[in-house]
Amino acid sequence: MKRFRELYTQDVIKNLKDKFQYKNIMQVPRIQKVVLSMGVGDAIADSKALDSAVKELSLIAGQKAVITNAKKSIASFKLREGMPIGCKVTLRKAKMFNFLERLVIVALPRVRDFRGFSVKSFDGKGNFNLGIKEHIVFPEINYDKIDKIRGLNVTIVTSAKNSEEAKELLSNFHFPFN
Repeated sequence: MKRFRELYTQDVIKNLKDKFQYKNIMQVPRIQKVVLSMGVGDAIADSKALDSAVKELSLIAGQKAVITNAKKSIASFKLREGMPIGCKVTLRKAKMFNFLERLVIVALPRVRDFRGFSVKSFDGKGNFNLGIKEHIVFPEINYDKIDKIRGLNVTIVTSAKNSEEAKELLSNFHFPFN
């Protein structure tokens, strides 16, 4: 199987250009960035939970995660504005293609009861969101050293103008849709 970067430059561009009748190669949609985010609700009571989440997300992404703060206060959750509540990583270029490759080839086959992604996960502007319930599907995470199984949100931002173009782009990268 080709690496994802080579796959895009050699096959995906040609396939999309033929299917959507683009006149110029620059009209072909591309993946701009991938954002990984992890909400850590336990961080309100235990600040060490956030540190371990940042460490684990950094291992998955291959670059350091940034701590995100709460934008609004929510009294029922005992949350104040500005408190650290999660972490995120934005991947671009080589690290982005490397992550997508590991996601499709290694991590998704390890997800229990996985039958493909829903087409409803597109936002209409060419972006795709998916949630992973257990971050332990990635081989970088050592199951013995984690304190809690957490969820992970992956947002794939593309330059596609609509959901149909974005779905075709991701399908060419072997993303399993149901």
